[in-house]
Order: sequence, then C-alpha cells, then structure tokens
Amino acid sequence: MKTVKLTQDQIKKVAFSVIGFVVLVYVYFTFFLGPLNKSRQRMLASMHDKQDKLERSKGDLSKMAKLEIEAKSATSHFAAFKALNPGGAPIAWFPPRIKTFFANEQIDKAVARLGNSISPKEPELADWMKYSWLISLPEADYATLGKAIADLENTEPLLVIEKITIHARPDQPGIQQVEIAVTNVIQKK
Repeated sequence: MKTVKLTQDQIKKVAFSVIGFVVLVYVYFTFFLGPLNKSRQRMLASMHDKQDKLERSKGDLSKMAKLEIEAKSATSHFAAFKALNPGGAPIAWFPPRIKTFFANEQIDKAVARLGNSISPKEPELADWMKYSWLISLPEADYATLGKAIADLENTEPLLVIEKITIHARPDQPGIQQVEIAVTNVIQKK
C-alpha cells in the first residue's frame, strides 16, 4: 500500500474543507433544520389544539341540539299547562270543573271549596298562584273512589293531592265520606 504525502498547502485545504464542512453542517442544523423543526412542533401543537377545540365544539353542538329539543318540549308543555287554565277567576271555574269531573266518575254531590292561595316563592313562577282546595265527597264507594282519584291525578297535571281523609258511614258500610285536600298552580290572568 502506498502512502500519499500531502503538502502543507494540501493539508491546509483539507483542514479548511473539513472545517467548512463542519461549519456547513452546523449552519444547516442550526439555522435551517432547527427553525424548521420548531415550526413543525408549533404546527403540530396548533393542530392538536384545533382538533381539541373541534371535538369540544362537536360536543357543544350535540348538547345544544338536545337543549333545543328540550326547550321545544318544555315550551309545548308550558303551552298545554296554560291551556288547562280557562280565563276568569279560579273560584268561578274550578269547583264546577271538579263537580263535573266526579259526576263523570259516578260520584255525585262533589263540592270544592277554596282553602287559600299564595304566590310561589320561585321567581320564575311570579305569574302563577298556588291554590289549596278542599274537595268533599259525601257518598263514594271504595272502588269508584280509587279509580276517580287515579283519573284526577292523571287528567289534572298541575294538581297535587296533599291529603285524603276517608270516614266510613256506620249506617252504610259500603259508602264512605271523603275529603281530599288538593293544591294546584294556576296562571294569573
């Protein structure tokens, strides 16, 4: 194998070439590839951030759609509740309505009396009043009474039965005297 002798001038050229190559690699990695990688990292972080926001937005859209459906349902329920309350003072229409209801249930002589009325404490119910009524049924048999009470709860959604008092009549064991304390919420007119 033959050794090659380099002159001092050639050694300087090789050294400058190596130094130039090292400087070139340093400049390439520091000034070109480094900022490019930093830019890439920022871009990836930005993409992840945008994807997270997009996923949250999709969740918000689905929540908004559900809320919109619930709002439509609540609005229709509210309109139905308002329609259940005829115009005029409740003392004028509620007792006849209850008397007619129990007459349709085969219970005669139903009488409804107003106990008291108060405004609800909730601010969103400021346009509504809470009325307490006492419904007296002097003659009712057990089976008819049970069906009538169930029908009353199902047909009057704003009415709550608070208390039922049943007294057996000693002269007629199949007939009871009943008092039903109810509360309902009626919109102020």
